[in-house]
Amino acid sequence: MHTILDFFKIGIGPSSSHTTGPILASRKFVSSLKQTKKFGKVTSIKVELYGSLALTGKGHGTDTAIKLGLMNVRPDDVRKKDLILANKENFDMKLGGIKLINFSDTDISYIKKPLKYHPNGIRFIAFANGSEIDNRTYFSIGGGFVVTEKNAKKNKLKEANKKLINSFSSATEMFELAEEKNIKLSDLILENEQCYRKNRETKKKLKKIWKVMQSSIDSGLTTDGILKGGLEYERRAPSMYQKYLENKEVGNTSDYIDFASICAIAVNEENANMGKVVTAPTNGAAGIVPATMMYIDEYITNKPNDWQCNFLLVAGAIAMLYKMNASISGAEVGCQGEIGVACSMAAAALTEILGGTLKEVEAAAEIGMEHNLGLTCDPVKGLVQIPCIERNAIGVGKAINASRIAMLNEKKTKISLDDVIKTMKKTGDDMKTKYKETSKGGLAVNVTEC
Repeated sequence: MHTILDFFKIGIGPSSSHTTGPILASRKFVSSLKQTKKFGKVTSIKVELYGSLALTGKGHGTDTAIKLGLMNVRPDDVRKKDLILANKENFDMKLGGIKLINFSDTDISYIKKPLKYHPNGIRFIAFANGSEIDNRTYFSIGGGFVVTEKNAKKNKLKEANKKLINSFSSATEMFELAEEKNIKLSDLILENEQCYRKNRETKKKLKKIWKVMQSSIDSGLTTDGILKGGLEYERRAPSMYQKYLENKEVGNTSDYIDFASICAIAVNEENANMGKVVTAPTNGAAGIVPATMMYIDEYITNKPNDWQCNFLLVAGAIAMLYKMNASISGAEVGCQGEIGVACSMAAAALTEILGGTLKEVEAAAEIGMEHNLGLTCDPVKGLVQIPCIERNAIGVGKAINASRIAMLNEKKTKISLDDVIKTMKKTGDDMKTKYKETSKGGLAVNVTEC
């Protein structure tokens, strides 16, 4: 079982699977070279990107991410000068931050056919004066999670055997545990986090995550200009925010949903421009959770103490269920695994903060996904701009509405959260590959002019 912090990684946009994951994979490869005492012999590196990483890697900045990782730059510590260097086509790179080697964009190959284990495969090959001395293959499986096929199986066994205060493998088990203890879901999850660190440290880390989310929103609301990538997509959050403020002054009754939507757009415009964001559970869906939290901060009175921590604990728990029993990878199950999961996370967390019962929290999470089932991942030109940015704004609206429906309904729900997670997984399995972050279907090929 994962720690909740696994689902809220601080890094740069535009994609947790195409940017954050490749940075981490590159760092892992460099680390393996050091551990096997081959690092000192390396004179050149070749990289092969497979499947979705090959098809949309250019638009998602995967080439830049690979270079950052090889230079030993962490996703949460990327500086402007690092990006400038990594965007060069050919330069003398400090491998691992130490050893000078020449690296060129031609050292990265794009192979459209995916490897068997997962659509996002990365193979690194190290050479010493033209002779291969090592190679490793990693998979970026969504949300910044990186595995080798061998380690993935070991990790699953390790997670299954890890003893937690409250072990569960399904939503039913999780909510039953909370009901038996007569505690909120956030309290149940916080008890589990004690197996990793003290409560004080957990809350400190969660508050840092919230602070970075707020910074992403602030930057998005105040930065104009054209987003990178060639679509000539103009940032809209600042002008939209100005209109929101004007409408609020005259008593617009829908200003709360305007505010949340604009905050979501602000985050994802930052993300699209390789700005600093937090996976929630991915970069492509990074706007929904913080925008819902901003809605609470601005519009909900009488909030409980540490509500931000409680919100993230519940949201992370829901993400964990999807990760365990389905997927949070757009390349694997389509955008339902990103926007759908984020919507489900935010709906559940909002419901607890509003005082909802455990059954209402589960119902909100279920509703949040139910109406995102089948959502495809079809980024135009392989960029997380169209339809991804607006999709976050629609997602936060759905999350708020899902919470309201769950708390207004007094009748027993017919569909459980486990049912909808199982359905999402099956829908993703049945979905054609062209609708899974390959830019081969949907809007990616049907937009008349960009």
